[in-house]
Amino acid sequence: MAFDYGDRTGYEPISDVDRKEFHEQGFLLLRNVLTEDHRAALEAAVDRVYEEEKAKGKTTKDGTLHLLGFLDRDELFGDLLTHPIAFPYMWGLAGWNIYSHHNHLDVTPPALEPEKPYWGWHQDGYRQNSDPETMDPNLPRPMFSLKVAYVLSDLSEKGRGATKVIPGSHLWNSLPRPADTTVHNPDPEGTVEITANPGDAFIFDRRQWHSRSTNLSTITRKMLFVGYTYRWIRPLDELHIDKDGEWWANRTPVQRQLCGEGTHTANYWGINWDGYIDDEIPLRKELKQRGLLNRNIPWLR
Repeated sequence: MAFDYGDRTGYEPISDVDRKEFHEQGFLLLRNVLTEDHRAALEAAVDRVYEEEKAKGKTTKDGTLHLLGFLDRDELFGDLLTHPIAFPYMWGLAGWNIYSHHNHLDVTPPALEPEKPYWGWHQDGYRQNSDPETMDPNLPRPMFSLKVAYVLSDLSEKGRGATKVIPGSHLWNSLPRPADTTVHNPDPEGTVEITANPGDAFIFDRRQWHSRSTNLSTITRKMLFVGYTYRWIRPLDELHIDKDGEWWANRTPVQRQLCGEGTHTANYWGINWDGYIDDEIPLRKELKQRGLLNRNIPWLR
């Protein structure tokens, strides 16, 4: 299916203003990323996958679904890897030697009972928050990965299960935790609930301290999250892509890179066996041909 994004190709450089805001705040809210027909088609695909998973008993008792590695479940999901509006932020903020190591489809129906005490504040990355850390608590850990979240349902009001973030907290290595998490505790100072319209998207640094929230509305929250990291980092989600099937055949060289394809082990490190940069890595090749490599931006060299 083709959707009208005008002359957008996915290879338009992001602005210095957006880059500065992302580096300072740790996230960006992007309005009207999906056209309405694209959003509706994605929602229909999500609904189909939801029913398939529900039939297999994969949803929780309240109907919640958190499905990892969803990209190959529909053509539309695979094409999100290079979405013409969101994708420039991925290579613009992380560079050309990237792939999607982690992606999830979330459906969150209205809660069946009142909100329980819950402290869900965390940074993504698991051991990425420990293994590379220095002994200096004032030295932020590396970003390593980022996510784009596509909003398919109406999250324009608080209380609909939206993601909560603390702007600027991606530069903090720790967040004070209440002594008693069995009672309701206020959100940390500076918390923002990302209220968004259907078709909006937001991008966030994996280090951003964030939390889910309880869906206390009558709206079912539907979201698609696509994470990107460096190709020398191992995948988090287990994928089951049929390399002989139609879905894989329809992927572009750049999308195949973003699904984890590489020619040899050194290639994942961005080089050939001679130690020099591999200019045939699909995303690097594409950016180079378009004159988008930039010696002044380390990850775009």
